[in-house]
Amino acid sequence: MSTLTADPTATTRAATSPSTAEVNTTFAGILRGEWIKLLSLRSTWWALTCTAALMTLASVAYAMSLNTMAADPVMAPSMQQMHGAEIVASGFPFGMLVIAVLGALSITGEYATGMIRSTFAAVPTRLPVLAAKALALVVLAAAVALVSMTLSYLVTMAQLSQYDLVPALDDPGTWRVLGGAVYCLTAASLFSLGLGMLLRSTAATITVALTVLLLLPGTLSFITLDWVQTIVSYLPLPASSTLLTTGTTDVPGANLSTYTSLVVVAAYAVIPLVTAAVALRRRDA
Repeated sequence: MSTLTADPTATTRAATSPSTAEVNTTFAGILRGEWIKLLSLRSTWWALTCTAALMTLASVAYAMSLNTMAADPVMAPSMQQMHGAEIVASGFPFGMLVIAVLGALSITGEYATGMIRSTFAAVPTRLPVLAAKALALVVLAAAVALVSMTLSYLVTMAQLSQYDLVPALDDPGTWRVLGGAVYCLTAASLFSLGLGMLLRSTAATITVALTVLLLLPGTLSFITLDWVQTIVSYLPLPASSTLLTTGTTDVPGANLSTYTSLVVVAAYAVIPLVTAAVALRRRDA
């Protein structure tokens, strides 16, 4: 009969070599896992495609409307104050809404399937998971925003050139508008991510996000009271107007300074994330 003998070096090797769990629970491993999960969802690719398509089509529609504006004696003078970058970025509100849905789905889907329990079991501290999700979402949102702006620039160039409105790449106004669109889109995605971590429901998160981002500015704009309009100015979509325009406009929020606009938009991303981080440490999965 053969006898089984233990390898005396096995215990030493097991103790000195890092385990798979230890490697995966480093921040790099957590980030890689969140990146894979995000890209493996069909909803992610649908959201990215819809964002690029809607933003591009909206800019094309705005560019094509220049023919009508030029033929109207009343509206034609206003074209002299237009900046081509504003037309290229005119699809921003549509992109913001779809990106907000993506931010919600990136976390609420895990709560719906129960996968979040496995994630938190592997990473008991939990906060690195939220940080990794936020970083992966920022990269993806910024990437699709850049692609969308590039497509919008290319497809509207021929139409804009007829009216000398092609945005110059060496113009600070161009980079302000396009950069502001990317900044605000990433903030919208983080806003929904924080809400999703707090509410843990896809329907509730999307409802609240779309209400704050779209419905409240549109509804409250009909109330002409000064204090109501002040509130409207500090909602995400109106507050982004300062970053997305180069001249004077009567759009609510456009009266904010650039610095104030940057801070307000950032607050809508940071406050839900910080609140979600606190809730993660105090609530069960």
